[in-house]
Amino acid sequence: MTAPPASLVRPPLVLSAATFVSSFDRFAVNPMLVLIAADLGVPLSAAVAVASGYYLAYGLTQPLWGVLSDRFGRVRVMRAAMFGAALAGVASALMPVLGALVVSRIVAGACFGAVIPTSLTYVGDTVAPVVRQRALSDLMGAGALGIAMATGLGGVLADLVDWHVAFTVPAACALACALALRSLPEPPRAEIGGLGRHVGAVLREPWALLVFGLAFVEGAVLLGTMSFLATALEHDGVRAAVAGLATATYGLGLWVFTRLVKRLSRTWSPAALIAVGGAHLCAGYALVAVHVNLATVGVTALLLGVGWSFMHSSLQTWITTVAPNARGTSVAFFAAALFVGSAVSSWAGGPAAQDGRYALLFGVSAAVAVPLTVVAVIGRHRYGVTGRA
Repeated sequence: MTAPPASLVRPPLVLSAATFVSSFDRFAVNPMLVLIAADLGVPLSAAVAVASGYYLAYGLTQPLWGVLSDRFGRVRVMRAAMFGAALAGVASALMPVLGALVVSRIVAGACFGAVIPTSLTYVGDTVAPVVRQRALSDLMGAGALGIAMATGLGGVLADLVDWHVAFTVPAACALACALALRSLPEPPRAEIGGLGRHVGAVLREPWALLVFGLAFVEGAVLLGTMSFLATALEHDGVRAAVAGLATATYGLGLWVFTRLVKRLSRTWSPAALIAVGGAHLCAGYALVAVHVNLATVGVTALLLGVGWSFMHSSLQTWITTVAPNARGTSVAFFAAALFVGSAVSSWAGGPAAQDGRYALLFGVSAAVAVPLTVVAVIGRHRYGVTGRA
């Protein structure tokens, strides 16, 4: 299929749909962890492996997907991954014991892990740098809708129907996306040499290493800890459906504020956007560190959505510029760092959540968000001074 023009101003609709489905699948499990633990007769600290295993596979497979997309094409890789995700989703819905469920979720995470970074790379290939953050904000908006529906609908389905059902919805949608991707043209990309040289070109770039480190901490602080917002409410007796709806304000806030970031990116510097995002992360976790109830969790989820809109969109736009000849690989390493960070954080926080020590869990995240923001702001400002972006 012929290559698309390198002057798109927004992502193709099918990419937004695939991003929506991937985000839905990644977040649907959070409000279901307590129900899964009760249904399978295991402690919550063990059931957390359903989420942390998914995140770990999602993150660790990113470099593989990046290299494959650089070598074989963005669309071809996404189609294969979505077919695999559909099969893994069906398998997840049929698993009767924790071990088998964790394995099926690991496979699903590995497959869905190809979608967002490859979509970001597609935008990097086809949208000019001057409007790229606005296009990436559109893609993030699609993901935000998926997150909002997942955190709300996932809990409702699990509570009122059965938690197995929540895995079948994204599986069916993944199959539909895999079929629809046939119509998407493959973008032009640079030829790559040997694998070692290709990956080495990314890992020898100091700015890329800095952004990878920031992504790891951001994933730990935001995605990893955020998975415990719903369980904190359920620990106090709130039903999974209600807890999921409370945390759904994250996705709604993310969707609304990506629209604002799209406008502000025309006049605000990336460093300023990161500063605003980091301030909201700190405020959100500080709030629930003081007290957990429906109101504080809802407000915190909203603040985290604002933080992600401003900070993460700026970081992911940054990574698309640091190694343009290996964009797929650099974006994949970025995503790997993000989701490995979230997996490590959710795994490490499991015992504290089991014991109900949520003030400690959220307080540590609020504290870590401060140096994350400072380093990200200073680094992005200095990168801009170099004239590279």
